[in-house]
Amino acid sequence: MKSLFELEREFLEYCELDKNQSICTIESYHRYLARFLEFLKSKKQKLAGTGEITLSPEDIEQELVREYRLFINRLHDQKGRDLKKTTQNYHILALRAFLRYLAWRGIQSLSPEKVTVGKSGDREITFMESEEVNILLAQPNVSKLIGLRDRAIMELLFSTGLRVSELANLNRGDINFERNEISILGKGKKLRVVFLSDSALHWLDQYLRNQGQIEKDDEPLFISAKEGRLTVRSIERLVKKYAAKAGFTKNISPHTFRHSFATDLLFAGADIRSVQSMLGHASITTTQVYTHVTDQHLKEIHQKYHGQSISDQVQSCKVESEEQLENT
Repeated sequence: MKSLFELEREFLEYCELDKNQSICTIESYHRYLARFLEFLKSKKQKLAGTGEITLSPEDIEQELVREYRLFINRLHDQKGRDLKKTTQNYHILALRAFLRYLAWRGIQSLSPEKVTVGKSGDREITFMESEEVNILLAQPNVSKLIGLRDRAIMELLFSTGLRVSELANLNRGDINFERNEISILGKGKKLRVVFLSDSALHWLDQYLRNQGQIEKDDEPLFISAKEGRLTVRSIERLVKKYAAKAGFTKNISPHTFRHSFATDLLFAGADIRSVQSMLGHASITTTQVYTHVTDQHLKEIHQKYHGQSISDQVQSCKVESEEQLENT
């Protein structure tokens, strides 16, 4: 019988080769499963004392999973804060995916259906209003090449709703300037098309014209000062830098542009299926989180503006009645 460590490695290879999942997803699975296996190893070590132990699929029992969920619930991050419910659930979802794989291979272990995931509540979405987006886009110094690059990056993020990893991986040849669109190979190696606004197209053109390099299709679209491809972390840092420069107090990241892209479309009346397609969501459920934001926004508009003319009339009648009483 293979150990759980061997089976975990085979599971990750299966995710990569057969399920065609992204490297980020596979790394997340590995991180969460490694924590679970270390927890299981620690539990068995206490029972075995100094003896050598082997982790087998039969060791995964429902009571163990319950104890593991308690363990995860009591963990803290590097800043001493409790782990978010969504992060806790990622740990359990990774375990459930692993158990599903074991069941598929006919290996006896805990049924994945017996592993429950806690409720995490509505996901909190941070997005920018149109005015905030415009303020942030205006921060880079476009008289310099780096400023042009950064303006083009943020314009592209807002115009397309790209994930930051998708943007970092763009090459020059990926941009179709004739159709003003980009073909993106997103999560799960799924192909989708995103579109460039006139503003994004303008700043991207300005950046490429001023870069002054020979255009090759396989060249990175956005490069650092050291001539290498701009990394995801570098893009995150530059967005945060301009957000701080603009004086924003809310937490702004490249993903905030993606949220802002989606909510902007929905506020303008776009149907949710179209937004799902442009975001590259496999399930409509993922996209529906934005409807909670837009519903709340519409509620605020309703409370602010609905019945104001009637309210004014009531107030006017009240004043007029008081004046008549004073004159009688």
